[in-house]
Amino acid sequence: MTVAVAHHDSPEGHAALRAGAELARRLGGDLAILHVLDDDLTGDVEAARLDAGGRVARAIEGLGEEIRHSVHVVAAGGDVAQALIDLSTESDAEMLVIGSRRRSPVGKLLMGSVVQRVVLDSPVPVLVVKP
Repeated sequence: MTVAVAHHDSPEGHAALRAGAELARRLGGDLAILHVLDDDLTGDVEAARLDAGGRVARAIEGLGEEIRHSVHVVAAGGDVAQALIDLSTESDAEMLVIGSRRRSPVGKLLMGSVVQRVVLDSPVPVLVVKP
């Protein structure tokens, strides 16, 4: 079983990574770490990919024991939710773990919610965790 994790360098992203790694360990599966780059990159995209890969590697080291994993990095192109769904499908994930922070109903209405879109549109089960 492959467990996909939406990684972001934030408390929510680290919580998702910990939960996904634990789930993959329990199920004897692999971890597919999905890192979506900001769509407003103004510099070298390849340098941003390498930087994201380094941050993911440091986060994985912080988990303790070894876990089989792959890292998938992509630029969002303005649609983070769709990028996460596409990456989870491409990595043959059977579950997607995503971190969430609490937002007010008005905040969700005004700004939309990546988590909500992923939960509603994902073809695989989604586990939402908080830091």
